[in-house]
Amino acid sequence: MKEIYLDNAATSKTPEAVILAMDEYYRDYRANVHRGMYTSAERATDAFESARADVAKFIGGAANEVFFVKNATEGLNFLANSLTANLKPGDEIVISLMEHHANLVPWQMAARRHGLVLKFIPLAQDFCLDLVAAGNLIGPKTKIVAVTQASNVLGTVNDVRALADLAHAAGALMVVDGAQSVPHLPVSVGALDCDFLVFSAHKMWGPTGVGAVWGRAELLEKLEPWQYGGGMIIEVTTEQATWDEVPGRFEAGTPNIAGAIGFGAAVRELAKYGMSRFVEEEKALTTYALEKLAAVEGLMIIGPASSENRLGVFSFTLAGLHPHDIVTLLDREGVAVRGGHHCAMPLLTSLGLQAVTRASFYVGTSQADVDALVAGLGKVKKMFA
Repeated sequence: MKEIYLDNAATSKTPEAVILAMDEYYRDYRANVHRGMYTSAERATDAFESARADVAKFIGGAANEVFFVKNATEGLNFLANSLTANLKPGDEIVISLMEHHANLVPWQMAARRHGLVLKFIPLAQDFCLDLVAAGNLIGPKTKIVAVTQASNVLGTVNDVRALADLAHAAGALMVVDGAQSVPHLPVSVGALDCDFLVFSAHKMWGPTGVGAVWGRAELLEKLEPWQYGGGMIIEVTTEQATWDEVPGRFEAGTPNIAGAIGFGAAVRELAKYGMSRFVEEEKALTTYALEKLAAVEGLMIIGPASSENRLGVFSFTLAGLHPHDIVTLLDREGVAVRGGHHCAMPLLTSLGLQAVTRASFYVGTSQADVDALVAGLGKVKKMFA
């Protein structure tokens, strides 16, 4: 039985071009980057830096504004540590109730260390962020606004440009968690007018273990490194060290070279496919799925009811059934979905829920896959009838 994979919000599948790019590195020119002057080392460095340029281009940024990290979680931890280092007790950070734990806990810990105040933008009735409330929360004491562009639970696409305008009017920095949005939308850091954007490769056809942070060059120049070691220094004495130029100063030690090369291959494949084309396809499939799922008796979708301003991410409850039971039984039908709190416990708590089942789409998901999900849910219901 072929698996119908509907857990793309967690990790997408990997196309052949990405596997081949990484395989070529391992087979033909495996060497460290930025250090060796021999042929394979120079080829590895060229491939690594070409990947950086391709990833930057994909979001409308410049290569010197992007550095590689382990994943979006590491990138957000870097920003939470670096951007709050010089803040004063009483300064405020504004995030939202729909954040993934990766864009909540790092700020929570930073607030605890420095005596900062953490404020949360609530949800409106339509499962979007309440921008009126956001305008009231963001004020003179706000130093950082950090919000997801798209929810991994609700599928909601937030108006982060409006939030960036509010942040900048208050003299605050705007950090965007793009882990869900960059894989699904044509994202331009210029159009968003954000100051930092963080995302991961593994949700957009790339390998696991690599992500990227984009930041305005003038802001990156002011940040101290968060990790220290080889590859990110110019000179070290027994008393002190001086840092490399941006972005190298933020990439201590041997990086995930193959991962970065695979990341570059992934964004090239997505660019070739066409993000605008993908948006139209996903919107049509989302409309179809909303109609089909709404017809399942006892099923309640937790998220926007329209395909406008939402991704193909569907969290739902099914009356009388626990999400873990649904996931297990759907798996027997060859349908892979996810159940739980999806690293968004404050969001679910605010909605009076402990867990939901989630199906999530990506390039290649079809109406037939949606039909299989709906048919599988029908069988699940009969088992508990």
